[in-house]
Amino acid sequence: GVEDVPDSGPAILMMNHISLIDPVVCMGAVTNRFVIPMTKVENARNPFLGVFVRMWGAYSVDRDTVDRRALTNSIELLRSGQLILIAPEGTRHPEGLARPKEGMTYVAVRSNAVVVPAALSDSMDVLQRWKRLRPARVRLTFGRPFRFRTEGRARIPRDELSRMTEEAMYQLALAQPDPALRGVYADLSQATTETLEFIDPRNPG
Repeated sequence: GVEDVPDSGPAILMMNHISLIDPVVCMGAVTNRFVIPMTKVENARNPFLGVFVRMWGAYSVDRDTVDRRALTNSIELLRSGQLILIAPEGTRHPEGLARPKEGMTYVAVRSNAVVVPAALSDSMDVLQRWKRLRPARVRLTFGRPFRFRTEGRARIPRDELSRMTEEAMYQLALAQPDPALRGVYADLSQATTETLEFIDPRNPG
């Protein structure tokens, strides 16, 4: 489903996070444009990983606070037409989808960005398979791209922002081919789309 990633314009890859290599898989799978990942500040400070973070042009987020600098960076990148990669859960959840933070929704609303669900599976034990010289295939499934319905509003009430976030997470769950990784969003009958507007990725508008 990589054709669901728009060729241009502000867009967010919204990925689940189950393994260390997930961002690399997403960045490698999208070939129609450059992907700028958000990464935890610990990676940027790591003597080894920090080199690659800077080389790729990634930007960092402090997960222990409301990192307004990271939010501002995200909005500015999107308003300049970039594609960024965000894991809304904030950290790895190999047991399945967990309740997210609302930062991804906030920056999508403020920038009118297209959101593309990116559901990863089979990546949990890739490093172990490599060590045993076994094939290490990972599956990445893209869901239907959408925008949040804002009716032109720049500020959204907190309860509505929460509803938007929940509906977005159900879209990520719908894209996830492994039912065991849908976590708290396993009951797909609860998925609603009142705050979402699905778009044509070839003509995102």
